[in-house]
Amino acid sequence: GTMRVDYFHTGGKGVDVFALDRVSVEPLPWPGHPARALDSGEPGTYRFEVRDTGGRLLHARGFASIFGEWVTTAEAAEAHRTFHESLRFPMPDGPVEVTVLRRREDQSFETAWQTRVDPADPLVVRATPPRQELLAIERSGEPADKVDLLLVGDGYTSAECAAKFGPDARRMADALFRHEPFASRRSDFNVWGLCPPSQASGISRPSNGTQRRTPVGATYDAFGSERYVLTFDNRDLRDVAAWAPYEFIAILVNAATYGGGGIYGTFATVAVDSDWADYLFVH
Repeated sequence: GTMRVDYFHTGGKGVDVFALDRVSVEPLPWPGHPARALDSGEPGTYRFEVRDTGGRLLHARGFASIFGEWVTTAEAAEAHRTFHESLRFPMPDGPVEVTVLRRREDQSFETAWQTRVDPADPLVVRATPPRQELLAIERSGEPADKVDLLLVGDGYTSAECAAKFGPDARRMADALFRHEPFASRRSDFNVWGLCPPSQASGISRPSNGTQRRTPVGATYDAFGSERYVLTFDNRDLRDVAAWAPYEFIAILVNAATYGGGGIYGTFATVAVDSDWADYLFVH
């Protein structure tokens, strides 16, 4: 199974606070290979570790976060903000200690937060989120044996999900696999698609007065940059994504204005109808 720990990351200049939101069981099996539970430990501003009660390391991944980027902005020197984040790992056999580590300037790690997770706890959420229809954009094998890339559409109406999202997703996948190191490793990837329908076409762009309520909340103008597209609705994104096997997420926003973004180990974004969409997606 797949376990997810959702938490709030709050702070500002000199303040870094974590608080547990919920622990849940996702509806699909863990997509990763059991022999590759640990990464190299080199990339990522943060790292999380899952250890059993005897201290044995079961799972570890490096990642970056929206909070980690925001805290470098001028706003963070004057205000506090809260961001929602998630950690996903294989369902443990018993209680585990989940630790988030923060990278110091000398590249060593220090403990930022710890929480105990017991899969037998009755408060673990097992109710499934609304089901999403999974689209196989490109399937090369079983998820455990492949890198699983999930493309999530945002700002697509029901009609656009049916007629437009599939071609958009395949076009982005083809753009990725035209470049190394992806081209020669194409058979090592699965590419999946999910397109939860929006009430209206497009996403929010506050700088020109455009406001949209979309299923995963993608928006232009992140951190005051018109071209920067992120979502701050992490729980909504993760509940949608729970219906796909994935290691990595890219949000395809149904928009033509140049825009995109990326947070290592969290998600990437691209405006699929921009003239620069192929370049941005690969970048």
